[in-house]
Amino acid sequence: MSTVKRITLIALVMFGFISLQSCYTTTYAIGSGSKNGNTVVCKKNHFLINGIVPIAVSNPQKMARSKDAENYDIVTSHSFVDGLIAGFTLRIYTPTTTCIVK
Repeated sequence: MSTVKRITLIALVMFGFISLQSCYTTTYAIGSGSKNGNTVVCKKNHFLINGIVPIAVSNPQKMARSKDAENYDIVTSHSFVDGLIAGFTLRIYTPTTTCIVK
């Protein structure tokens, strides 16, 4: 096998391992949680270096407008699309999504 083919194969395998990650979801119930789930508000969270450096992180209390909402769920997820973006950027940029369900 030539050197170029070996380097290409190694690069593809490394990219495959770096981009392999699972989707995860974390849910917090505020008060007694969401009653009917009719209202959903979502925002992206932006992080660098595998989530170590926050750039812009959503504020769930402001998203829920806590004055008129006492019972809601906060759902933070790393969706397939978020993982795909993180994989393409070699985990330099790692977005997540936060949704408020009322």
